[in-house]
Amino acid sequence: MQKLRLLVLGSVLILAACGSGSSTSDSDAVGTLAPVPEEYAGMTNPFGDEAAPEGAEVFRSNCESCHGPEGHGDGVASGSLDPKPKNLALLQESAGDDYLFWRISEGKPGTSMVAWKGILTEEQIWQTISFLRSLE
Repeated sequence: MQKLRLLVLGSVLILAACGSGSSTSDSDAVGTLAPVPEEYAGMTNPFGDEAAPEGAEVFRSNCESCHGPEGHGDGVASGSLDPKPKNLALLQESAGDDYLFWRISEGKPGTSMVAWKGILTEEQIWQTISFLRSLE
């Protein structure tokens, strides 16, 4: 499992090094969210705020390099990613649990957002969502 995480992190860093660094994308913009696929629609987090500390650990290990320590899209790898990572502190205000679970699980084509399904457990994804809900 650790080797797989290192492989994924290495892939993200390679993508970061190859990015164009374009500033045309605004990581603070949330925009219109895509509709959640039926398979994920209506899912709700089975955990509450008490899972945020565990989610913070998952976030630090897997998400912070792109999304930054506070989820503002300003991680060390973000400077060379195009489009820039989303500001998750803003996104979590308008996105439902089902949307967040879907995007973390399946990633987002055309971006550097990888699919974490099969790398993270469902419990870890929900814990991460609990952490995201604490961001400002």
